[in-house]
Order: sequence, then C-alpha cells, then structure tokens
Amino acid sequence: MSQITSCLQALHREGRKALIPYITAGDPRPDATLPLLHALVAAGADVIELGVPFSDPMADGPVIQKACERALAQGVSLHQVLEMVAQFRQDNQDTPVVLMGYLNPTEAMGYETFAKTASDVGVDGLLTVDLPPEEAQDLSRTLTTAGIDPIFLLAPTSSPERIKRVVALARGYVYYVSLKGVTGSATLDVAAVQQKVDVIRAYTDLPIGVGFGIKDAASAAAVSQVADAVVVGSALVSRIEAFAEDPARMQAEVTHLLSAMRQAMDQASQ
Repeated sequence: MSQITSCLQALHREGRKALIPYITAGDPRPDATLPLLHALVAAGADVIELGVPFSDPMADGPVIQKACERALAQGVSLHQVLEMVAQFRQDNQDTPVVLMGYLNPTEAMGYETFAKTASDVGVDGLLTVDLPPEEAQDLSRTLTTAGIDPIFLLAPTSSPERIKRVVALARGYVYYVSLKGVTGSATLDVAAVQQKVDVIRAYTDLPIGVGFGIKDAASAAAVSQVADAVVVGSALVSRIEAFAEDPARMQAEVTHLLSAMRQAMDQASQ
C-alpha cells in the first residue's frame, strides 16, 4: 500500500477529508521551499503537491505561471526539486509528497532514472498535467514498479470513456478539475462538482480530490462535503508572491489560510 493510499484511508476511517496544498518549488527563492513545506504540514496539510517549474505551464493561470517564472529565473530544475524532497524527508517521513508538473522534464531525465531517483528521495506520487492516458502506459508502469502513484486529472468535460481510461491507470487519488479553464479562475458551482464527482465514483473506488477555484475556508469546506480531498494552489501561491520579500510574513499568511481551511473542513465533517 502506498503512503498516499495509507494516508487517505486513515482519514476516511476518521471521517475527515484530505487537505492537499500546492506550492511551486523554488518560489519565491529556492531556500524558501523547505520552510514552507514544513509550515504546510503544521497548518494541517495531509498531502503536499509540489510543483516542478516549467517554462510553458499551459494548465495554469497567471499566478502559478509567474511562480514558475520566478523559480526558473533562479535555475530551479527537476534535479533540485528532488533534492528539496530529500531535505524535507530528513525531518518528515510521513506526509505524502506528489510532484506536479509537465512531461518534458521527466522525459528529459528518462522514466527509469526519474522513478528510481524520486523513489529514493521519498516522492510518493507524480501528476503529469499534459500526459493523456492514451500515452501514459509506459510512465505509469515505471512509476508503479518504483512504488510511486501515477495521478491523473479529470475535467467537467471528461466523457465516461475518458474516465474509464484514467481510472484504469490511476493510483493514490484522482484529481478532478472543478472548472473549465486554468488554475485560479472563476467561481465554484459546488452542486455541479457533486454531480460530476458522483459520475466518477461510479467508475472507481479511488479517492477523488477536487481543485481549481478553492480560494478560502468557505469554499474548502463546501467542496469537502462532496469530495474526498480538497486541493488548493493559486490562493496560497498568490500569498507567496505578495509577501516574497518578507519570509516571516509570507509563511504566516500561508499558514493562516491553510489552517482556516483545515478548521472549516473539520467542522463541516462533524
């Protein structure tokens, strides 16, 4: 059983929902990432999605695009992201870490090399935004052999056939993108999210995480009522950007927002 599965099953037994924050590795500076990772855990993160900076993050809105630009400007590479995970694991062996990004850096490293290195440093999952299930068999097989969960996206427009293809390969959890568009966009329609989550549940027993459009404690609590996990990214990354020159304030703002989400989600589940 993977660390992600173990974590999510334990939460389910407790009647709680997973809180999964996203930050971009190396943003606003490489030395800020490790303290932020630990701050996320202290604020209530159950799983962490750590973004691998990429030059053309097509699924991401302006907030995360800028975060990638800031990290890339300082030379942050996939190798350095893996080293950040290794450093995080020196003090935290329990919180699952999912790398989230695009195919090119993994392909450039080579699937086998990436999977072995990622497994060695303590990566638990990989979400490759631009890899469709029709082309994912080789990478998914390599990851699964190395004990890393391949995680896939589903969207409001995903057909039953696409859902079947995705859940056949997915491990850990399925990430449902709650909005048409890019990260950080639009307002959530929780009723519409519930309808699609119910459709997905007909095809899989995997936990379903919902992300995009979750901006505050209220939206996190509402989504937690219909999903197994709540994923929040742009709302955190925008605070990192706003207080990039004041590390203490930046960490405090991120902690405050995530703690409020955690509290609201727990209250909603009672």
